[in-house]
Amino acid sequence: KKQGGIKLKKKTLLLITMLLILSLTIVGCAGGEETPAPNDEGKPVLELGYVQWACANANSHMVKALLEEKFDVDVNLVAMDAGLLWQSLATGDIDFMVTAWLPGTHKAYYEELKDDVVDLGPLYEGAAIGLVVPQYVTIDSIEELNDNKDKFNGQIVGIDAGAGIMAATERAIEDYDLDMKLIQSSDAAMTAELKTAYENNEWVVVTGWAPHWKFSTFDLKFLEDPKLSYGGQETINPITRLDFANDYPEINKFLDNYYLTAAEFGSLISIMEEYEDDNEAAKTWINENRELVDSWFE
Repeated sequence: KKQGGIKLKKKTLLLITMLLILSLTIVGCAGGEETPAPNDEGKPVLELGYVQWACANANSHMVKALLEEKFDVDVNLVAMDAGLLWQSLATGDIDFMVTAWLPGTHKAYYEELKDDVVDLGPLYEGAAIGLVVPQYVTIDSIEELNDNKDKFNGQIVGIDAGAGIMAATERAIEDYDLDMKLIQSSDAAMTAELKTAYENNEWVVVTGWAPHWKFSTFDLKFLEDPKLSYGGQETINPITRLDFANDYPEINKFLDNYYLTAAEFGSLISIMEEYEDDNEAAKTWINENRELVDSWFE
């Protein structure tokens, strides 16, 4: 009898423990888009997602530095591919991004998830994607690639597989019936390939977008796209999770006001390339553009 009583008590304790864990789990999961937990210093930690492109890296590091300067928050930068980033915004695991390319590059993600995120409108206008070659390359249109494919070694140098520009390039290959292979790599690998070819005056075609530091470093041009496989000009927009504006109204107001011209964005990307430390570069740019950044908080 004594042993049976011990077993019963153990079962009872186990059941109580399981119920407590379940209740804590339910409380912890309720709301899904709750204000992020504070860090060890008691500051809220915001999750800022970005894709590893030069413009996105520069943009996101600058926003992180500025928010940490102006508000009592920490900002955690989370690098991920575009598809996962959009899904994480929709689930509330990421608080916001400042790197959405609309209406074309990220069209599929936006159309699927637009009811689960908030688009704050353009922070930059005149963005473009397409196929890019050095100015010394003597063709001007995607339609001329097949006739010169051997000069390009039969390949287009791309970036990461999840990027919208890669899907657009697959579409261009089909639209123009290109007999060329799209090579997957990364922004860094693509620009390294471009740099090597450029320095040797060789023909190379890469997936490209503007704004990007490569346009200020190399003399480049977009190939004409008469079939509009890459769409027209785009904007770069901040996107937040649902309820972010309620949790952080002042930060949301900043994101809504935040806007860069081509010259301003170009200088931000360029300074990122000059410094080894992205955070130091961001703070330097902020200090050199104090009047502009202060206007975003008015």
